[in-house]
Amino acid sequence: MSDLCGPHDTNLLLIENLLGVKVLPRGNQITLSGSDGARLQAKAALQSLYGRLEKGLPIAGADVEAALRLIGEDSGTKETSAGPALTFPRRTVVGRTRAQIEYLTSMSKNELVFGVGPAGTGKTYLAVAHAALQLKQEKIERIILSRPAVEAGERIGFLPGDMKEKVDPYLRPLYDALYDVLGHEYVDRRIDKEIEIAPLAFMRGRTLSRAMVVLDEAQNATIAQMKMFLTRLGEGSAMIVTGDPSQTDLPDASQSGLQDALSLLNGIDGVSITRFTGDDVVRHRLVKEIVNAYDARDQARMAKSRKPSREGKS
Repeated sequence: MSDLCGPHDTNLLLIENLLGVKVLPRGNQITLSGSDGARLQAKAALQSLYGRLEKGLPIAGADVEAALRLIGEDSGTKETSAGPALTFPRRTVVGRTRAQIEYLTSMSKNELVFGVGPAGTGKTYLAVAHAALQLKQEKIERIILSRPAVEAGERIGFLPGDMKEKVDPYLRPLYDALYDVLGHEYVDRRIDKEIEIAPLAFMRGRTLSRAMVVLDEAQNATIAQMKMFLTRLGEGSAMIVTGDPSQTDLPDASQSGLQDALSLLNGIDGVSITRFTGDDVVRHRLVKEIVNAYDARDQARMAKSRKPSREGKS
């Protein structure tokens, strides 16, 4: 019960603030007061969180928000499942939104998975965590993590050092995810052996067998590069492709290989596409608001551009 309530009842206070209910713990019981709908949502969220504790999983503020988000999607009428759990010595990774649960499930069942949507939705982190668990369980022999080496709207000029030192800045988010789930010592011992991190251009001509291959920031891959990458898939391997089509840094956005692949491969057996939205942002509350603000602005511009012009009419 103390873990459910959180330090100084912080978890209960968060539920109160987000749902507008009163949550009163008394011994081994919790009393809820408020509107019928809010009480049902609070009850379902508390039951879901308690189930998480029974499985030996910890609870943080983000987990409380995730439980409330999932309950809201189910109209507060039933308990929710976090889907597959990725268990490491350092932490256990579970889905915090409906799309994340779908994404984790798809990665366990399909050879080619696309995770598409805005920043902060966990696309890259979950993909790397899934690959790391496959390696730990010896279901694959190696992890290959790749990104297009495209500068994000600015020219950073000459980078000193050897090839690895030149490309590392582009691939840092992949290192961060690996370190978080496996630890620095484990990853550093296996870099360039069981774990390979390389820019997309280095994939040409290779056949990637018995590997989990992750392509991040795929919106910056050209159509030709995407075709080259996807055709590297070898025996006993699987691929996960992540990206945000709205943030391409290519000179010509229409040449994004991610959008082209999504339209071409949708519906093929063994290919799964998970689409994230601003509601799936788990990075920070403000990130969700920022994504929604940009989306609303872009939709308004598109609607305005579709309006027929009255100029030239008599």
